[in-house]
Amino acid sequence: MSPTNAFRAMRIQNDPAGYRSSIETMGTDALTPGQVLVQAAWSSVNYKDALAGTGKGKILRQYPLNGGIDVAGHVVASTDPAFREGDAVLCTGSGLSETRDGGYAEYARLDASWTIPLPPGLTLRESMILGTAGFTAALALLRMQDNRQTPAIGPIAVTGASGGVGQLAIDIFSRAGYEVHAISGKADHFDFLRSLGASQCIDRHQLAFSGKPMDSARFGGALDNVGGPMLAGLLPLIAPYGNVAICGNAGGIAFDSTVMPFIIRGVSLLGIASAGTARDLRESIWQRLADDWKPRHLDRIATDEVTLEQLPAVFERMLAGQSFGRTVVRVGGG
Repeated sequence: MSPTNAFRAMRIQNDPAGYRSSIETMGTDALTPGQVLVQAAWSSVNYKDALAGTGKGKILRQYPLNGGIDVAGHVVASTDPAFREGDAVLCTGSGLSETRDGGYAEYARLDASWTIPLPPGLTLRESMILGTAGFTAALALLRMQDNRQTPAIGPIAVTGASGGVGQLAIDIFSRAGYEVHAISGKADHFDFLRSLGASQCIDRHQLAFSGKPMDSARFGGALDNVGGPMLAGLLPLIAPYGNVAICGNAGGIAFDSTVMPFIIRGVSLLGIASAGTARDLRESIWQRLADDWKPRHLDRIATDEVTLEQLPAVFERMLAGQSFGRTVVRVGGG
């Protein structure tokens, strides 16, 4: 791979001078190893990115690294014959901004085993509106369906529905034929959530859980971004053999429940960990996201587009609970 010098990157440092992230100039010879060198066009902002960029969460396992857990762009060089110069590719998770340099840079060197060819039906920008958030929602749907979730069991509750994962989940699940009930503490966004496909919107502040081990079945399943008391309250409301996919912990990492929903109704709790998903599943999910699961409202969900220099302000808004929808990052042309 021929070296490319003097490109811009948001680089995260943690040394005797302190924890910090800033725009630096570097060359490709300083990037972490990999078989595929990509000129980045787009990235996105996820909660993990905000934690990593500010140091308010322990995301990086080594330093320094470029931030950004998502990236999409074009191959400029490859030692793997599966990829050729000019190929459009994407990568989400897979150690980006944890153990290897991420997508907040004009170039990224990727491991070929985690580099996904951009499927027909998606643009590079659309793939980053989806990013880890959309991939997570689609992975949840795939796992639920693998465990026999069907629309006939009942509506799917989506908690944290105003966030990026929640909005994309509403669009993806409704596109797949499920009735979606959106649960959010931001009632002023309910009209927007309905426009994405939610048939009902529920204010989490007015959602009263009985505290009983079992209650009348209200939902056929759920995608929970919140955890904590929300997850505990949902489990007694799930219909027989419904699935609850858990992918977030905004409400806490612990929850107090009983075994009753599991042993009486056969409810399943499915953990959704997108970062290390096997390659065959990755390719299958991205194909679905470009085809029959492609959200109809991606441009509406992409509420902000920023540059690398604007990322610090985005991080602060996200951690303060003031973000809405998905933010895409224009890294380069394309």
